[in-house]
Amino acid sequence: MTEHDDRIASPAAATISADAPMFNRAAWVRILPFAAYLFFIVVGDVFERLGAAASTLLWLYPAKIAVVVLLLATFWRQYSELRFAGLRRFCVSPAAVLAALATGVLVLLLWISLDAGWMIFGKPSGFDPRSQGQIDWLLVAIRIAGAALVVPVMEELFWRSFLMRWIDAADFESVEPSQLGLKSFIITVLLFGFEHNLWLAGIVAGAAYSLLYMRHRTLWSPVLAHAVTNGLLGIWVVRTGNWSYW
Repeated sequence: MTEHDDRIASPAAATISADAPMFNRAAWVRILPFAAYLFFIVVGDVFERLGAAASTLLWLYPAKIAVVVLLLATFWRQYSELRFAGLRRFCVSPAAVLAALATGVLVLLLWISLDAGWMIFGKPSGFDPRSQGQIDWLLVAIRIAGAALVVPVMEELFWRSFLMRWIDAADFESVEPSQLGLKSFIITVLLFGFEHNLWLAGIVAGAAYSLLYMRHRTLWSPVLAHAVTNGLLGIWVVRTGNWSYW
């Protein structure tokens, strides 16, 4: 039995665990940016139902990204898994970097292919940056930058670093990615999948990013793969005009 197991098994620890809040500060700083992102999605849906102009709704995305960036910046020093020392260690492993890049591309290819009717949950409204037939390139730039640079960090902090480990242990920061169990893997992957309209593609993406996290033992690996997927998806959407994928 490991030291961690001894701590969990002790009566004193059990008492502390029972009396402790469900989420500690380390959990909240990973939850809040994700919660803010979801909040803006709900606000957008409410405004749409109230008949707000589509051109107005488009600008909720820059506001959403700005709030998420502000929260990430506020809590940045508490994200030990994203320290630059860890990034340097990850970057000196060409095989790990190439695996993350290749996974990002593979997920993109599957994302735009797994789009049969039964693979879609709900009706995606998409993000159409056109006004009177003209593309608003500022909105496009913000959308791609947000999706490729901000969303991967925010989502990986929540899904992989926090939730996936928290399912295994309330003291999630003590859980090594390589030691994560099958239960936490399945639950996280399914929830991540159904967060997206393309639920099957989301499940595949969640599984791929989780495996990278567990294999490379650093959050930078799924963050890079996620960034590649989202960045290339943005370019593909603009080139093809398939705005519903946004």
